[in-house]
Amino acid sequence: MTRELVVTEVGPQALVVDRGRPGWAHIGVPPAGALDGPAHALAQRLVGNPPDAAGLEILLGGLGLRATAATTVALTGPPGGLRIRRGDDRERAAASHQPVHLAAGDVVVVPPPTSGLRGYLAVGGGIVVDEVLGSRSADTLSGLGPAPLEAGARLPVGAPTTIPPVGTGALGVSAAPDAVRVRLHLGPRADWVDDAAERLRAGTWTVAPTGDRVGVRLEGPALERAAARRGEELRSEGLVGGAVQVPPDGQPVVFLADHPTTGGYPVVGVVDPAELAAFAQLRPGSSVRFSPLVIPPV
Repeated sequence: MTRELVVTEVGPQALVVDRGRPGWAHIGVPPAGALDGPAHALAQRLVGNPPDAAGLEILLGGLGLRATAATTVALTGPPGGLRIRRGDDRERAAASHQPVHLAAGDVVVVPPPTSGLRGYLAVGGGIVVDEVLGSRSADTLSGLGPAPLEAGARLPVGAPTTIPPVGTGALGVSAAPDAVRVRLHLGPRADWVDDAAERLRAGTWTVAPTGDRVGVRLEGPALERAAARRGEELRSEGLVGGAVQVPPDGQPVVFLADHPTTGGYPVVGVVDPAELAAFAQLRPGSSVRFSPLVIPPV
């Protein structure tokens, strides 16, 4: 029997993601992949998958999937749960952050989270859509990889290779924060803002409602161009995930997994990679502060 998940309903956005496709920036391809890497990795472990297996990134819930064969799923990310609908229309609740068994014909529904933005659903055997440049991830900037899910789509599922871990209950998880302070490695263009380190340390910004997988736009104190740099323009330069770019209006943008590979505005710092996942869960209006790290001269 073919193992598939059939999409029965969708919310704002649901994408196939894995660990991404790094290493292709030289041809203009972003890394893509799960925005909340730790949550995606945990979901894969909970169903016994290898870390490079593909799963689903679900924005604000609303996703329903029907299993054509018995399988195991797990939802991670913000705290919440699942609803399981049986073929006889009975429904039961299941906790997130633990393996959940589905019988053939069961429909699993991901409700909207009470905090945060994105949940990560893994299925035993992984989702086995075709790879593009070594990854099964959707890339919303370039259009590479599978399209966003729509009702009626059928997702092939691989055969499980291990038995999911057995536990006594769901893992504990805290609500996604509505305020964060993240470490910021200054440079390479911090000199384009006067006293950049102090202004970044002292300021508080809020998450704008216009962000997406490309980047999170912040609103707050304008990082004005240094007097010595006014009237100057940069040639396009390479960008990395976590780069904090300052456009002419002075309102910083934090680039995420689907970011462009080059840009012409100054990058005043880069969010520490270990803390970038927090931006996957920050809702509009959340508070962001930076702790700049200055590298001493050699």
